[in-house]
Order: sequence, then C-alpha cells, then structure tokens
Amino acid sequence: VQLQASGGGLVQAGGSLRVSCAASGSYTMGWFRQAPGNERQFVAGISRSGALTSYVDSVKGRFTISRDNAKNTMYLQMNSLKPEDTAVYYCAARISETLLTTPSRYEYWGQGTLVTVSS
Repeated sequence: VQLQASGGGLVQAGGSLRVSCAASGSYTMGWFRQAPGNERQFVAGISRSGALTSYVDSVKGRFTISRDNAKNTMYLQMNSLKPEDTAVYYCAARISETLLTTPSRYEYWGQGTLVTVSS
C-alpha cells in the first residue's frame, strides 16, 4: 500500500486549501494532523465507498473529506482555516471496513504535507 499526500502550503487565516492523497488501491482512509509538541490527531475519515464520513469536532462545518474511487484519491477541503489548524497533515489507510479515529488502528501512512495558517 502506497500513499502520497500533496497540496499543503501557506495560507492566511480565513482562507482555504485542499490536500490530496493518492493511494495504490481502495481502503478505508483518514486524515490526521500533528502540530509540534502535540500527538497525532484524527481530523476526518471516510469509508471505502465514501458513504460514511467522520470529523473531529473542531473542524466540523469547515472541512470536508471526499474521495474519487476511480482515481484512488482522497481529498480534504479545508475552509475558514485558523492558525490552530497549522500542522503536518498525514493521510492513512486501513484494510478493515470499520471507520476509526485512533491512529494506531491505521496500518499505512503517507509522508505528510505541511499546512501553515498565518494570522
């Protein structure tokens, strides 16, 4: 399983950014983030079909997770970004169908992409 994250960058507070994750197949997938000094945190997850999604409370209404199964690619559209959203964003995949929020339950990880939100 190979995962390749892309699309990070620098954006002003209130702005938008979309990150992508290209996978080598179809899996249950999630986005996690890790800020310096913090543990890796679940951000959003999506089932293999795309029918089920889950978000951490702090991003609900601002972030949207989606996937294009024809391209084996997952996206995270981030709107109304805040400085506290600054982190390295990682995509992850797990073989099981169950959508979970615990990082240790994901077997495969991409390399991460840095998102910086300036105030």
